[in-house]
Amino acid sequence: MNFKKTIISRWKFILTWFTILALLFVIYTTRHQILTTLRNLTNVNAYALLLLIPIELLNYHAQTKLYQKLFQIVGNKFSYKELYKISLELNFVNHVFPSAGVTGLSYFGLRLRNGKSLTGGKATLIQVIKLGLILISFEVLIVFGIVFLALGGHVNDVSILVASTLSTLLLVLTVVFVYIVGSRSRINNFFINTTKIINKIIQIVRKSNPETININKAKNVFDDFHDGYLTIKNNPSQLKSPLMYALLANLTEVLALYAVYMAFDSFINPGAIILAYGVANFAGLISVLPGGIGVYEALMTVVLVAVGVPAKISLPVTIMYRVLNTLLQIPPGYIFYQISVNKATDEKK
Repeated sequence: MNFKKTIISRWKFILTWFTILALLFVIYTTRHQILTTLRNLTNVNAYALLLLIPIELLNYHAQTKLYQKLFQIVGNKFSYKELYKISLELNFVNHVFPSAGVTGLSYFGLRLRNGKSLTGGKATLIQVIKLGLILISFEVLIVFGIVFLALGGHVNDVSILVASTLSTLLLVLTVVFVYIVGSRSRINNFFINTTKIINKIIQIVRKSNPETININKAKNVFDDFHDGYLTIKNNPSQLKSPLMYALLANLTEVLALYAVYMAFDSFINPGAIILAYGVANFAGLISVLPGGIGVYEALMTVVLVAVGVPAKISLPVTIMYRVLNTLLQIPPGYIFYQISVNKATDEKK
């Protein structure tokens, strides 16, 4: 028993310090942007920046209700308070740990399964469906983005190319996803082969472990994933409410960015922000860097410049938005994350 407590204690110590180091890495890599932002704070409209607080609260409300509605569809009930905290924790994990969102997906499943009658397959399904609804709802914003640009006389070849490329990618991803999960055999073949590839990659480092991820256990998760998908597919009208919350989540993100532009007394075309936000976030999904650092800022600035927003405005605004948004979200996420880790550790003792 003492040996077990020692192992748990060391695991808790290692995990805590790994998290702190990862957080310090994010701060270190963005130190210049943070300093620039702090210097610029004296030259901006503070009242406009304060709008970020209610906008972010509304954003997490939308995400929480989105999760809650999806869990109700598959037969699991979670309190609003619990899911709100988990949303903050998940944001912290995805910002700090370099994994293109994979760590967040794993954490989400483990966090919700702790002491609950929730399978890994359902947890994964909810996270994937949530992402899918976020992408689909963004198609609506893209349409409005083009309309805004057209009304402002800013539609050009670049904006049309960006909008059509985003729309096509989102449509293709949706079709591929529906095709794969629509059949038990296809979903098993796809995910089992993917699991085998991951095991081979891991084996390069852990040569004595040819099957780090157990294929049979993984298959059970995939089957459960498919069953949950069929539950949703058989009654698609249930997704209307979650889709509205997904749209609200996207809209509040765009509004947060626009609030920072207002702080700089720059009232640019909303369509430009919508397109730039879409490109930056899509790239952030496939970036292995924490929070898509560097990739996000660069792409957003490039798109904004391409649709007529000067770099001298778009670059500092993008940096300030990223830094302030991170400072608002990471501290509470870190606190709830540590509470959850400590609670899980104490329950294992």
